[in-house]
Amino acid sequence: MEGPRVSAFAVFHKEFQRQEGVVKKSKHAISKPSQKHKLLKKKRKFLSSGPETNASSLPALENVNEIEEANGEVYCVNSKKGKHSNKKVKKLNTPAKNKILNTSVTTDVESSSKQHVGPPLLSVLQDLGKIQNSRDRAVTLFEWLLSPIKPADFFRDIWEKKPALIKRHNNSYYSGLFSTSEFDRILRDDNVQFGVNLDVTSYTDGKRETHNPPGRALPLVVWDYFRNGCSLRLLNPQAFSHTVWNFLSVLQELFGSMVGSNTYLTPAGTQGFAPHYDDIEAFVVQLEGKKHWRVYKPRQKSEHLPQISSVNFSDEHIGDPILETVLEAGDLLYFPRGFIHQGHCLPDAHSLHITVSSYQKHSWINLLEKVLPAALKVAAEEDVEFRKGLPLDYMDYMGVQNTDLDDQRRGIFIQKVHTLMTKLADYAPVDAAVDQKAKEFLHDCLPPVLTPAEKSHSVYGAPVTWEDGRVQDNALQIGKDTRIRILRGGIARSGLYFSCVSVCVVCVTFVTSICMHSVCKMCICAIMGVW
Repeated sequence: MEGPRVSAFAVFHKEFQRQEGVVKKSKHAISKPSQKHKLLKKKRKFLSSGPETNASSLPALENVNEIEEANGEVYCVNSKKGKHSNKKVKKLNTPAKNKILNTSVTTDVESSSKQHVGPPLLSVLQDLGKIQNSRDRAVTLFEWLLSPIKPADFFRDIWEKKPALIKRHNNSYYSGLFSTSEFDRILRDDNVQFGVNLDVTSYTDGKRETHNPPGRALPLVVWDYFRNGCSLRLLNPQAFSHTVWNFLSVLQELFGSMVGSNTYLTPAGTQGFAPHYDDIEAFVVQLEGKKHWRVYKPRQKSEHLPQISSVNFSDEHIGDPILETVLEAGDLLYFPRGFIHQGHCLPDAHSLHITVSSYQKHSWINLLEKVLPAALKVAAEEDVEFRKGLPLDYMDYMGVQNTDLDDQRRGIFIQKVHTLMTKLADYAPVDAAVDQKAKEFLHDCLPPVLTPAEKSHSVYGAPVTWEDGRVQDNALQIGKDTRIRILRGGIARSGLYFSCVSVCVVCVTFVTSICMHSVCKMCICAIMGVW
């Protein structure tokens, strides 16, 4: 649904107020935990420090450990740096571990104390401001998120296909994105509401429960729940954290789909969620502590890349895990839609992770839901074959009760439907349907976080003041030689629309999802920078 039609300036002014609740609540409740169980020492040792193997070649991923199953189930990267080892892998007898180790391609490096070092997040975000193209910014940030996996390799080999695990052995790699201290600050300073912004959950004896009281989530109440073993899920941290907002708003330029997030704070030795799968692509970023994760294949084809999230499962209904690991701060776990997962906190540490999510209802079926009704409307207007009446007696030989009927009229009827369906493709307004999807994205996406340079060259940095009893307007002047740059690649979109008198006009759909037949100077400054 489109938002209220208000002035572009008013909407943009409101959205860019840092302390307002401008960033939309994520609709996904993702990345959820697992039952308490005893970790096998060999399994944990392998995932923490990497097995020894024959490192004969390191083609795309130099100085990393790549473990890929022969049937393509799991992709693992161990980012410890060190010297190549010529020792062969020692196979473990653990069934779950053999599912990872029995591979056709195994590349590893010798374990060492060296960490996978990358630039800190705040430095990365600051450097992104030097990149003019917003899509290039998004790719750069995504490279940092997945390092050492290259984005091209990820989307070719992993995306929507199988889980990926990155073990960095660097607890501070994601420092600055979000923390328990910031969560505590949010509880104290912001109007966090139970059930709207925060969920309190528990999972004991195979039963998931939500414990949300009404009203504001005050620190005393929230931390009391935590002390008593409950998990805390912040549903839309981007509404309260400027860094998370900035991080997600950059990434959405890459995906072309709303990027949301939830944070999960779990006490030591507990679990907050039952096994389940989600309807989003999930990137689990471990920020503090550690958590034991198990990931399972979709149970059947109909659950691969699902349109809706699952109910809660019990362990006996989900089979054996294809991936089992302990995520520590600095690690990342990706799994596609439909992969069942659960996570459990170990007894010696709490866990804080943020799940970054995208691609909810962003598939071919969602596009066709817009294409087909429009195609039928066009076909009905332009092709008389679609308007001809049905046979008088078609109910006598068609329908479920007549499925086994040996009547040639059935074949003629079905062939007619196939013919019309084939012709329907010729009337499909694919471009118009894509424009409708683009409007949805513009409506749902996060407002961009402007860099200081962008702000100074837009309406938000215009030096308009009140002096000497009148308004001193030193706003940016737009002339015929003024250079204009769209602040973000997807911030505006042109399309064809029809007015009430059937006059075709070209209009611009802004990030606020407003169609405007004329663009005023103030709106231009709002969505564009003037250089």
